[in-house]
Amino acid sequence: MPAIFSHRLWLAAMPLLFVVLWSTGFIGAKFGLPYAEPFTFLFIRSALTLALLAPLAHWLSGEWPRGIRLWGHIAVSGLLVHGAYLGGVFYGIYLGMPAGLASLLVGLQPLLTAGLAGPLLGERLTIRQWLGLLLGLVGVALVLGGKLDPGESLFQGFGLGALGAVLVALLGITGGTLYQKRHCTGMPLLSGTVVQYLATVALFGIGALLFEERSVEWAPVFVLTLGWLVLVLSISAILLLMALIKRGEASRVASLFYLVPPVTALQAWWLFDEALPSASLAGMAIAIAGVVLVVKGQPARADKPRT
Repeated sequence: MPAIFSHRLWLAAMPLLFVVLWSTGFIGAKFGLPYAEPFTFLFIRSALTLALLAPLAHWLSGEWPRGIRLWGHIAVSGLLVHGAYLGGVFYGIYLGMPAGLASLLVGLQPLLTAGLAGPLLGERLTIRQWLGLLLGLVGVALVLGGKLDPGESLFQGFGLGALGAVLVALLGITGGTLYQKRHCTGMPLLSGTVVQYLATVALFGIGALLFEERSVEWAPVFVLTLGWLVLVLSISAILLLMALIKRGEASRVASLFYLVPPVTALQAWWLFDEALPSASLAGMAIAIAGVVLVVKGQPARADKPRT
């Protein structure tokens, strides 16, 4: 009986554990970026992940995408889902955007996806989803309004460059989700992720060569952060997601994704003293409610972004 209870408790905790792991990606960016530039940081992380994930994919499944065309589609989705998304988030935080706010903005991906799924994929929005879209926009306006600084920085601690970078991340993960749904339906999850990382490593490598000095300070904090992002987030979180999908729990993961911004904001407040004004807190609650309405009004998606 104790073994059965422990097994059931583990199954119940798996979706929440996945969300907690996902939220730490934003915190990892905050910890690691003082020691390496964004593209350089992401190139090292992606290369290490690829080196570990490729043999793991061969060992666990042995199934690889079939046909050069599918490989190409998977690579494009990787450039969007990993390249534009991670690059935008890391650059936004690098330029001063708080980790909690970055998490909230890219957490609006279900809203933007739902808004574009109609014209691009022929999906109809329900009244509940339209209400969710409206609430999400109102919430973001309140959050950004609460951070507005009439001084030169425009927002408290960051400017339009950081906001633009995170918006690129939002557009990247949204476009990647729609592209993957349309063109990568036959993608094996684990080996397909390897193909995505192949394209991502090339993108970040080119970015580091062209735009950065590629200097890294191998301080203990950076090494530990890199190890966490590679082993716990990029490897363990993927395996956990595979286990959830295998057990039919993907819908629970989708419904719990709206918890990521407040969990990230709580972690950022505790670790970095990132505080949000009362108007921003109200806006975050309204935006999360909007995401909940959109997610509850559509079929569950298994193709969630990875941090």
